[in-house]
Amino acid sequence: MSPPLVSIIVPCYNAERWLAATLESALAQTWPAKEIVVVNDGSTDGSLIVARTFESRGVRVLDQANAGASAARNAGWRAAHGDFLQFLDADDLLAPDKIERQLAVLRAAPGCVASCAWGRFSGDPAATAFVPCALWADFAPVDWLVHSWTTSEMMHPAAWLTPRPVAAAAGPWNEQVSLDDDGEFFSRVVLASRGVKFTAGTAAFYRTHDGARLSALSGRRAAQSSFLSSELKERHLLAAEDSRRTRRALAVRYAQFAWDQLGAAPDLAARAIARWQRLAPDVPPPAAGPLTEALIDVVGWQAARRLQLLFRRQP
Repeated sequence: MSPPLVSIIVPCYNAERWLAATLESALAQTWPAKEIVVVNDGSTDGSLIVARTFESRGVRVLDQANAGASAARNAGWRAAHGDFLQFLDADDLLAPDKIERQLAVLRAAPGCVASCAWGRFSGDPAATAFVPCALWADFAPVDWLVHSWTTSEMMHPAAWLTPRPVAAAAGPWNEQVSLDDDGEFFSRVVLASRGVKFTAGTAAFYRTHDGARLSALSGRRAAQSSFLSSELKERHLLAAEDSRRTRRALAVRYAQFAWDQLGAAPDLAARAIARWQRLAPDVPPPAAGPLTEALIDVVGWQAARRLQLLFRRQP
């Protein structure tokens, strides 16, 4: 029997500076049965030229008009043939044994998805900062989401390895979501799986830089996307389990959104507050500094937050 094929899908938009290192990382995977699909999403720099230089080494390159990261990932997925899917942004890296180790775990746990350690770096990957958290463990699907949303801990998208049937059951990336597109997608993946298996001894590397990243987006469009993601996550989680713990986890998420967007998008903050109060009104607002906490005791959290934002804008 031939070994399972792993598809490494690389959406790329203006990542000329980092794409070669990312593709070398994919090619260096010790798992031999792999295919690499790069989707150039209308880059205006030299990304497509860089990608084409790897075609002689078996990398497939698709070129499309700019449609967003989720659309690029979906295009790569449609073109891929693998039994497992590895999504890898065009500026991030994988440890050489990442896929091999995760496949060993998943072969013993059919229907599960695999995660692993991940850390941030800006220059030398050897200087990557790994900060362990409670999500670096095995979890049942709902348990994983409740913990993640209650604590604001996250899993970097490149840390996942997903069996194709689980991804198919979850459905494609939502192309209406920009900010937190990975959070929304992998919430569905986790719920479609039999559980999350953490793979020790390997890692994914998250590059931070001054170039364009979805996670760095701000403004109205980003707030709308984040709120849409929250609404979709609510729908997914409550369909799986409508309980006190899931409602509280969602309320914590909406409370954080309201806190973050009270000044920039007050209408969306008001909608988040309404959902927070409907789901779990006893969930407190996010923790703040001592002065702000003292103000909250006197004037309430919304007034205290507005005063905090006002003072931050002062020259």
